[in-house]
Amino acid sequence: MGGIPLPGELGERARDILAGRVEPVPARDAATVVILREGREGIETYLLRRKASMAFAAGAYVFPGGSVDPRDTDHALAWAGPSPAEWGSVFGADEKTARGLVCAAVRETFEESGVLLAGPSADSVVADTTGDDWEADRLALIERSLSFADLLDRRGLVLRSDLLRPWAHWITPEVEHRRFDTRFFVAALPPGQRTRDVGGEADQVAWSRPADAITRARAGEIFLMPPTYRTLNELSAYEKVDDVLGTEREIVTLMPRIAEVDGEMHIVLDDDYRFGVA
Repeated sequence: MGGIPLPGELGERARDILAGRVEPVPARDAATVVILREGREGIETYLLRRKASMAFAAGAYVFPGGSVDPRDTDHALAWAGPSPAEWGSVFGADEKTARGLVCAAVRETFEESGVLLAGPSADSVVADTTGDDWEADRLALIERSLSFADLLDRRGLVLRSDLLRPWAHWITPEVEHRRFDTRFFVAALPPGQRTRDVGGEADQVAWSRPADAITRARAGEIFLMPPTYRTLNELSAYEKVDDVLGTEREIVTLMPRIAEVDGEMHIVLDDDYRFGVA
């Protein structure tokens, strides 16, 4: 058995949690979206490197995503595609939570990549989001001075939940001080739209073939959290974006657990103690 070692304070915290002396922090609902496009040598995914100053996953390469904003559950939001109830059935969540998850997925993707999974109608999508007016709206969303529902309403847009597909469900280990109950989605980069370096929580962005990102992580060139690593490893088996989007996924909840390994505290997964790292 291996896993990720927990040195110092985290190791002591892990012992306290296992002994019942410390209660884990509740996990906040969150959504992550893997944006996909066709590259010259196969599918590519959009990754952001989180700033070293971030409190959570500092320096890690991640997919766009973040916590659910309470306003993401707004019933006034224009919606096309599978209903919140249908998404709830897929992810094992109530309808309100599912609405917030899908909304957060689309909102966070726009905030962190400039890609907007919405359109003027149920069968169209915004062609370009690179103007100054779009940038002002993106910043307003980040500052929470504008809700996503208000943005869509003012621009006469409909959220396209049919452009998303469910992929995974991860919960942050109990030892962490900041924990998230995260549903993973996949989506294709809409025609005409393009990602851009939007700054904020990230200091670098890149398109990468999943297999290339895995190779770089194994070589120690980049840092990937276990959920990102496993997702990229899974996606490396696909040749086309349509193949990914057409996959029927059974969503199983994964939460790396705390365990003592040879006298030291580790984070492990029951089915893959090394998280796929050779």
